[in-house]
Amino acid sequence: MKKTVIVNGLIAGLISASLFIALMLLGKAGDMNFKNGMVYGFSLMILAFSFIFVGTKSVRDQNGGTISFGKAFLVGFYISLIASTIYVLVWMIDLNLFIPDFAEKYGAHMLEQLKAEGASQAAIASKTTEVANFKKMYASPVFVVLMTYVEILPVGILVSLISALIMKRKTKA
Repeated sequence: MKKTVIVNGLIAGLISASLFIALMLLGKAGDMNFKNGMVYGFSLMILAFSFIFVGTKSVRDQNGGTISFGKAFLVGFYISLIASTIYVLVWMIDLNLFIPDFAEKYGAHMLEQLKAEGASQAAIASKTTEVANFKKMYASPVFVVLMTYVEILPVGILVSLISALIMKRKTKA
């Protein structure tokens, strides 16, 4: 089980962080496109977490075709944890070496978007305060690590739950 979890976790981690890695290798890490970034990021996460199903099925097959919900969930959770840790580590490298001004760029994007939507001055002022607080918090590596885990790990846990429900089998089929 351990080897299956590690291999699938590593593959899932590399897939989930592939956009960061590709942009770093291409020298485009600082070229921020916030418009589609979330779509690409979450699409890669879902693709990556498909390896939870692969890993859980593999462990079930290794156990003679049976696996409990709890064990199936743990397999998925461990794969999620490994993948999420790789994602966080790659983001920290990308952030610190290639886009140390990420918080400023992201904050500016949020304000520009609000202005383009024709928001009131009060809403813009409120968002400006929110952006300033975000920049302060994002200066803390601990905050960045925690927020990055919050970005990816819940998706992995959800996929782990779904996988465990689908894959659980008490008797051989």
